[in-house]
Amino acid sequence: MMEIQNHESRRLLDAEYGEEETGVRSEQDAYLDKVKNGKLFLATFAAVLGPLSFGFVLGYSSPAIPELSTIADPRLQLDKEEASWFGSIVTIGAAIGGLLGGWMVDKIGRKLSLMFCSIPYIFGFTIIIAAQNVWMLYLGRVLTGLASGVTSLVVPLYISEMAHERVRGAMGSCVQLMVVTGIMGVYIAGLSLDWRWLAICCSIPPTLMMVFMCFMPETPRFLLSQGKRREAEEALRFLRGPDAPAEWECARIEDASDDQGGSLGMADLKDPGVYKPLGVGIMLMLFQQLTGINAIMFYAETIFEKAHFKNSDVATVVVAATQVVFTAVAALVMDRAGRKLLLVLSGVCMCLSTAAFGVYFKLSSETHGNSSGLCLVESPLAQNPAAELSWLALASMGFFITGFSLGWGPIPWLVMSEIFPTRVKGFASSVCVLTNWGSAFIITKTFQNLMDLLTSAGTFWLFSGCCALNIVFTIIFVPETKGKTLEQIQARFKGIPEQLSYNRPT
Repeated sequence: MMEIQNHESRRLLDAEYGEEETGVRSEQDAYLDKVKNGKLFLATFAAVLGPLSFGFVLGYSSPAIPELSTIADPRLQLDKEEASWFGSIVTIGAAIGGLLGGWMVDKIGRKLSLMFCSIPYIFGFTIIIAAQNVWMLYLGRVLTGLASGVTSLVVPLYISEMAHERVRGAMGSCVQLMVVTGIMGVYIAGLSLDWRWLAICCSIPPTLMMVFMCFMPETPRFLLSQGKRREAEEALRFLRGPDAPAEWECARIEDASDDQGGSLGMADLKDPGVYKPLGVGIMLMLFQQLTGINAIMFYAETIFEKAHFKNSDVATVVVAATQVVFTAVAALVMDRAGRKLLLVLSGVCMCLSTAAFGVYFKLSSETHGNSSGLCLVESPLAQNPAAELSWLALASMGFFITGFSLGWGPIPWLVMSEIFPTRVKGFASSVCVLTNWGSAFIITKTFQNLMDLLTSAGTFWLFSGCCALNIVFTIIFVPETKGKTLEQIQARFKGIPEQLSYNRPT
């Protein structure tokens, strides 16, 4: 029966494009030319409401901490150490969420995992809204962090397994685009709303995600891994439109799934198709955090205060808007420029900009006789900003955010969702997410200590050195995944020649 379906699918493709085009690449192009993307875009929109919520969680601390640090109620007032925990504790919840998400995607699927992660988002923000003491604030942040960890793992997988290779880069980049849109949204709302009303607004996107995902399909690859071929074909028809022969793509995925085998075992860690992509995924996540991005965004207002901008809250909105614009640019060019080129370009931009930011702090402290970057705000420059130095801080921050948004923001999450075989996706993705959020917690929590120990200049020069290392790593180890099916990407790690990975039974 399967052979008859495959033959019929091939016949339909040949009838459209001619008998002479018998290569699998020609079949693939013929198939993709019949695809309609409308419902794929709809399913992607429903899924990326999760990253939008994730962005609200990340950005919430920036406008909330200054207000909670000066609030009249002593039970809720945050001192310096408590404010540091309020900003960083979300990453502990996210690390746990990454582990939980890895288990959930394998046990209950991508769709249900997304729907269930709405619950801790909503409960977390509800607890923050009703908070009567600092510990309730912490609990709310941990719960929203837990949901963020699950989201950061599940949404890239869901999108990569739904999208075809022509739009997978753009669709995958929408994850980071919605994260930075959420950050910008909460910064803008924070200009006019107090911290409780801000939390109420933040609970809206996860509620919408839960509702919208009820009407979206499970991913075809997960359904096939569960032996549900009919449901997988129905999902493909929903995602590809009525004109594309879903049986052809279904057979291609199924054949590759047969090659990949059953469940994960310890012996699989010796398989180059597992340990090579796992190593790449872990290092991408580690280097993403070693750029210093989360520390910079969590303490954006504080950084601008130290750079002597009186309207530091407005400056952070400008930074967030820059992120949104250039992440959108990255999404548009991702499937043309390729992942690797954008990663290298991004690394160069961040290396230069963090070095320049370090120079700014060094010159500023020397000019005003102050060797401690943390005490800059107390110098006379705070009352009389030096325009010749202030522009350097603003330009450096803008250049850093531009570079991060073009590459190291969206691409590690996209590549993570592309490189792992189906049988290890849950485990491998959870290890990557744990690496990302574990290192985010360490860097965010120690950021203030680094500023004390190394000064502001030394801290940014350290980040600059890490960015230089990520350029070298990208050039040597990161594969280009542009225009390849997930099965072709995974075959590359195994050392299978690309033309063989196209072979499918007729």
